[in-house]
Amino acid sequence: QQLGEEATSLTRALRGDTRVQGAWGELVLERLLEVSGLVEGREYSTQVALRDEDGGRPRPDVLVHLPQQRDLVIDAKVSLTAYERSIRAESDGERAQGMAEHIASLRRHVDELARRDYAALLDGRALDFVLLFVPVESALIEAVRRDGSLYEYALSKNIAIVSPSTLLATLRSASHLWRQEQRNRNAQEIALRAGKLYDKFVGFVDDLDRVREALGRAQNQLDQAYAKLSVGRGNLVRQTEQLRELGARHQKSLPPELLGDADETEAG
Repeated sequence: QQLGEEATSLTRALRGDTRVQGAWGELVLERLLEVSGLVEGREYSTQVALRDEDGGRPRPDVLVHLPQQRDLVIDAKVSLTAYERSIRAESDGERAQGMAEHIASLRRHVDELARRDYAALLDGRALDFVLLFVPVESALIEAVRRDGSLYEYALSKNIAIVSPSTLLATLRSASHLWRQEQRNRNAQEIALRAGKLYDKFVGFVDDLDRVREALGRAQNQLDQAYAKLSVGRGNLVRQTEQLRELGARHQKSLPPELLGDADETEAG
């Protein structure tokens, strides 16, 4: 409502300056984008230069990027000269004439946008319709009130005429789509990471089984080595101890339990 009131006040002060009117429309559009929740450079781009078959470089005011690589084109280059003249008119006849010219101006702009074929210029990324933004709420309301077929005429050419209130609702919807897309991406990432974690855990369990098997083999080999060391007649422990008994000079002694095992084996 505040945007609409400010736009109406400024329009009355412009006195037909179309250049300033265009700048004002872009300013209103910029403010709507700021409060929509969309992020510039990521979820929308401004003044993107395109190239048509004739070498022209049309510049849509805003490209709102949508999930799945789709774009929504917004054009804010609407002339409000005739509308401004109609609201300043002192007679009903002048007012009606100004409004008729305002409606005709909107229809011409609809035709111009339809000829640009943004879907082709954007390699099929653009949606099937373009948003024609009228920055003054009352300018659109009055035009539709006087010409009830204006909306249908625009839609038949894949142009949707929007005001600040309806555009903001559309932009908020786009922002919601991005939040939903982010949640979906997060869910997919969680599922992907969960799958990787499960696979990693299975691999870890397999590694533990192999380590346990390796430890079992090592223990078996260790038992066999100890058996060769102290079991059987002429085992290494017994022969080494006999060297001591024969008078070999030494400073250390074998553990008693090891000697005991070797002695018992000899005795057996």
